[in-house]
Amino acid sequence: MWNGVLCGLLAGAMWGMVFIVPELLSAFSPVEMAVGRYVAYGAIAFGLMLPKLGNLLSRLERSDYAALLRHALSGNIIYYMLLALGVKFAGVAPTSLIIGVLPIAVTLMGRNDHGAVPLRQLALPLLVVAAGITCINVDVFQHAQAAGQPLLRTLTGLLCATGALLCWSWYTLDNARYLKRNPHYTSGEWSALYGLSTGVIALLIGAVAFALFHDQVTGAAGAASGRDWGLFWICNGVIALGASVIGNHLWNIASRRVPVTLSGQLILFETLFALLYGFIYKHQFPRPLEIAAIVLLIAGVVWSVHVHAQEEEISPA
Repeated sequence: MWNGVLCGLLAGAMWGMVFIVPELLSAFSPVEMAVGRYVAYGAIAFGLMLPKLGNLLSRLERSDYAALLRHALSGNIIYYMLLALGVKFAGVAPTSLIIGVLPIAVTLMGRNDHGAVPLRQLALPLLVVAAGITCINVDVFQHAQAAGQPLLRTLTGLLCATGALLCWSWYTLDNARYLKRNPHYTSGEWSALYGLSTGVIALLIGAVAFALFHDQVTGAAGAASGRDWGLFWICNGVIALGASVIGNHLWNIASRRVPVTLSGQLILFETLFALLYGFIYKHQFPRPLEIAAIVLLIAGVVWSVHVHAQEEEISPA
């Protein structure tokens, strides 16, 4: 189990980078950022799986295609567009901490899965996590009011972050269940197929968007508004390799080695690394309520891991 926990931590460190990119590429739309990231992801996945592409494709069944399609949309493209909107309207810390509700959502949704720890044993850790989420929500509205930010803009950002949360909660559970039902795919193989399918869908979305909004993309106004395409592809290439290829592979390993209820807790590492990167990027220290949220989230995760470790010692089978 501990190897799974370590892989989950490293995946979180990789995934935390995606919350900073919307800040760096604020001149681009969420659709452009999602298409750029996942086209790059698909290209890298294609290169990695090219030597055994024929063998992998020949093993795919109709259920695999359906799973890859729904995971590509919910876990990648739609999720990332909503995340980017959340960062744009509400900021890095609020968005990352709203998505930090994932452990509660995934734990509740996976409470009947094999190996899941009874909810009564997780009640206190989940209450600690909920307290952390409450702290960040209070901080968001206090800070927005002090900064004179329109309430509608703040609410829009929080709603987008909540939408991203729902997408990822469903994806996390469905992906974990699918991997455990289909052990004939290695974590690397499924990650590569996942990346390739996401890249194909992103290409289709990008082609439609380019056809409809060609003038905005190529016009002089776009160039004058700080749309640095070199930076765009560098950022998307980095997160495609780090967050999508390496991060997803690590997460697939973790998903197979820990119970679903614990995998939900491990997603909080993404939140914590996103906060760390955000504070470094903005050269600022967290505010008191943000500190309280971080401490409570860490405490909730550590407590939950401890509960699962105890349960594993009692019931190793």
